[in-house]
Amino acid sequence: MEEVQDIVIVGAGIAGLTTSLGLHRLGIRSLVLESSDSLRVTGFGLTTWTNAWKALDAVGIGDSLRQQHKQFYANLNTSTVSGVQTAAMSFEAKGKHGDHEVRCVNRKLLLEALAKELPSGTIRFSSKVVSIEISGFYKLVHLADGTILKTKVLIGCDGVNSMVAKWLGFKAPTFTGRVAIRGCVNFKSNHGIEPKLFQFFGKAFRSGFLPYDDNGVYWFLTSNEDKEREDDPIKMKQFVLSKLGNEYVPNEIKAIVENTELDSIISSPLRYRHPWELLWGNISKENVCVAGDALHPMTPDIGQGGCAALEDGVVLARCLAGALLKEQSEETKGKGDREREEYKRIEMGLKKYAKERRWRSIDLISTAYIVGFVQQGDGKVTTFFRDNILAAFLAGLLLKRADFDCGKLSFS
Repeated sequence: MEEVQDIVIVGAGIAGLTTSLGLHRLGIRSLVLESSDSLRVTGFGLTTWTNAWKALDAVGIGDSLRQQHKQFYANLNTSTVSGVQTAAMSFEAKGKHGDHEVRCVNRKLLLEALAKELPSGTIRFSSKVVSIEISGFYKLVHLADGTILKTKVLIGCDGVNSMVAKWLGFKAPTFTGRVAIRGCVNFKSNHGIEPKLFQFFGKAFRSGFLPYDDNGVYWFLTSNEDKEREDDPIKMKQFVLSKLGNEYVPNEIKAIVENTELDSIISSPLRYRHPWELLWGNISKENVCVAGDALHPMTPDIGQGGCAALEDGVVLARCLAGALLKEQSEETKGKGDREREEYKRIEMGLKKYAKERRWRSIDLISTAYIVGFVQQGDGKVTTFFRDNILAAFLAGLLLKRADFDCGKLSFS
């Protein structure tokens, strides 16, 4: 059975839902396919920097999320090697695009806030894409249940293992040799931790603690790979506590990990796309493109993966609406001519999106990789440079990359 759609978005993650909501705000309907049977949340917290709030405001859900999450006013970095506070940076600063704004947002609440604003039936769950086929000016999207969707536009927001990215010619993302252990704890009463980003740097690891509201704290630790503890939350928890075990880490920080339930601890390998792949690869081709982790998988070292996905959604919705809502030219008479003209406009709209996102994506992937490489160094020289010379510079990069505005949804 063949079903015709204007726009099919693969993946109901941050990029997919933001794109769909952006299009909805501009009066354009889309269908979002999600392979899971419900909204899938990978991870617990998401550092939302200034650029993310610009995007959230553009799609109209910024204020509701602000009410549920505390604003951070500083970043404090401490070396567990020397006990010295290597960097203290205020977030109460002005950037090129206004005041900085940093919070840690609960991922589940973010996805729910995006999904809630979409018309009923926009997200179709248990819909796994198995293949993509060309059919004239359309793409045929084959699902595991035998359904075939015929669509004018296909957008891949299907994560690091994206089938759409593969179709566009991208290679699978590269494993960095590092993993991230992430956890989240909800205390029964107010935890009393100040709304700051607390980071601890040691030999070959980096750890961070982010209180997202009065009771909840999200935490992470990135380190080199270890197959033994990969799927064992008990071993993961012991490993994190062993890394934070010395006297330079406050007891209230250790207590966060100690109080984390085992089913609230996960581990994932850190992958990224080589920046040069984006330089000459196809971010868009014909009436197909990618966004979010399908486009720019990056390491979490500057906290921009999810923020960049929000930016993608706004820019893509704007560029696509600009193409779809243009008036047909007077000379276009027949159905074939109309289809050809619309196909060309869609192709140009997606090329515009690709051009707008290419260098931004390259910049974020490269910065995150370099920052991670330096911050997680285990050599004496690297550790010395990190703690004594580069600390303030690296901390400053967080705000520099966040000082970006993807613009409003409206197009001219």
